[in-house]
Amino acid sequence: MAPSIKFSFPDLSDITDFVVNKGHGVKGLSDLNLKTLPKQYIQPLEERILPSSSIGDTGEPQESIPIIDLSNLDDPKVAESICDAAEKWGFFQIVNHDVPIDVLENVKEATHKFFELAAEEKIKYSKEVSSSNNVRFGTSFTPHAEKALEWKDYLSLFYVSDDEASALWPPICKDQVLDYMKSSQVVIKQLLQILMKRLNVNELDEAKTRLLMGSMRTNLNMYPICPNPELTIGVGRHSDVSTLTILLQDGIGGLYVRGRDGESWIHVPPVHGSLVINVGDALQVMSNGLYKSVEHRVSANGTQNRVSVPIFVNPRPSDIIGPLPEVLASGEEAIYKEVLYSDYVKHFFRKAHDGKKTVDFAKILP
Repeated sequence: MAPSIKFSFPDLSDITDFVVNKGHGVKGLSDLNLKTLPKQYIQPLEERILPSSSIGDTGEPQESIPIIDLSNLDDPKVAESICDAAEKWGFFQIVNHDVPIDVLENVKEATHKFFELAAEEKIKYSKEVSSSNNVRFGTSFTPHAEKALEWKDYLSLFYVSDDEASALWPPICKDQVLDYMKSSQVVIKQLLQILMKRLNVNELDEAKTRLLMGSMRTNLNMYPICPNPELTIGVGRHSDVSTLTILLQDGIGGLYVRGRDGESWIHVPPVHGSLVINVGDALQVMSNGLYKSVEHRVSANGTQNRVSVPIFVNPRPSDIIGPLPEVLASGEEAIYKEVLYSDYVKHFFRKAHDGKKTVDFAKILP
């Protein structure tokens, strides 16, 4: 066992220099075996994930999000379950999805290996140094805009082509991430086809396919061991800006989603071999609010390094998103306006996590 190192930072600039500028991230802080959480990571009480936060007012544990078996995808009941979950929960887990288990295990292992690299290797992919905006190593969410930092490091990989990925993505994980992305394509399209049918879109032509899944980004997330996990968070309250998010989590757990009552938080228990699916803001807008993009957040962990690997399935930056014509064909009134997707995403990333406020950017004001 490594000896405990006494290390303290007198002010925020030193934390920023060590964690951000020198590329150590919070993984570097964690590896110092700190006994107490640096003050810059202490969250306000209302943002902390307390033991009671996944229990309702009655004191009874809340039901968890649906787990849907895709082994018989032609069964109309399966399609109904998927659409119902997207409407009522905004989240569900899928099993028997045909993404090979070894592909999932390999990308989790590659995620650990990337974050075990020396700081001087990881910093090559930081915003200030990276040769491309499509490859980004970072920490927290938007450190310059946050009052309290989040206990997370990430590597964000925007897919353009196999050639670009081969040239620019970190060698230690690029093959595993590409395998994961490509192996997930079939189930992503299957889910979108099912969800679209309830919106009266009976066929995914080329234009609709590009609108729904014209770009993809995969994040490798690391939530290192934290000295005081009860005082901070891994990720703050937010909803995703994607069409769909496909999340691979490890066996440790820590993902919480907002309960259907709008108040409680529901833990999403890891299920070996499953993928967690959630509706993003883009799909909420395109469905005119039928499908729900739901707040979620992640706790810190005091005993184990947790990883997760989400694929964000998005419109292209140049796409205009708004309620689909098929949704409004029956006379339903639009509650969202048309917005340029890149503007929507920029709005999300210029501020700290703030729950569901991002979607207001697309709302039609009374």
